[in-house]
Amino acid sequence: MLTVDLNADLGESYGIYALGADEQLLPYVTSVNLACGLHAGDPHVMWTSVNLAIDAGVAIGAHPGYPDLQGFGRRDMGLSAKEVYVYVLYQIGALSGFLRSAGTTLHHLKPHGALYNRAAVDPEIAHAIVQAVADFDPALALYAPFASCMANAGGESGLTVCHEVFADRRYEADGRLTPRRHPDALIEDPEEACEQVLTMICDGKVRARTGEWVEVRADTVCLHGDGTGALAFAKRIRDRLAAAGVRVATYTNA
Repeated sequence: MLTVDLNADLGESYGIYALGADEQLLPYVTSVNLACGLHAGDPHVMWTSVNLAIDAGVAIGAHPGYPDLQGFGRRDMGLSAKEVYVYVLYQIGALSGFLRSAGTTLHHLKPHGALYNRAAVDPEIAHAIVQAVADFDPALALYAPFASCMANAGGESGLTVCHEVFADRRYEADGRLTPRRHPDALIEDPEEACEQVLTMICDGKVRARTGEWVEVRADTVCLHGDGTGALAFAKRIRDRLAAAGVRVATYTNA
């Protein structure tokens, strides 16, 4: 039986600004990536998010990003590899403190936004992130795109690499995500997104925006939790996966 993890980026509220329907989305995912305070989130939100995730029984991962609250971590800052290492290690440690106080530990790490995209194609940045993970806890899984610099660096270092695909994002012919600034970057039709997910899981490929078939590996699928139809889509994808005989469970390296 095919098995897939469903993940979501949560804990991205900040101060008086609320983003996403985190508590409502939790029953539909098996792992979460929690913001660590630099691109989104704050200490109170991090603490609350950790406890919500524990109560929901999902695996918890760190979701470090660039130190860019104003840009929500979606702007490439051009940081050096050393700076990226330090910022990632700092954020892992911050989130891990809340998990430790609650008697549990991190499961994985997934970079956020522009840092994720940069690490996918930049070997130096990819190795900086991988080194931060390995130095903190080499047992952590790394969520990364298939055949990316980040996935390759993680594998070379001995980390468990969980290959990630996106439900509602279009892909380019080289396997990269279509940049968000492109007018066709997002898949708005839930049924089209479901079909893309099933094709990626069952057939190991995705149709690029320009028509080519691109090889992928779908160990985990990212469901964005900040859209207006996020909850309805999460319910729909669970139904479609069940109908296709795909088991949904937290990723393990078994």
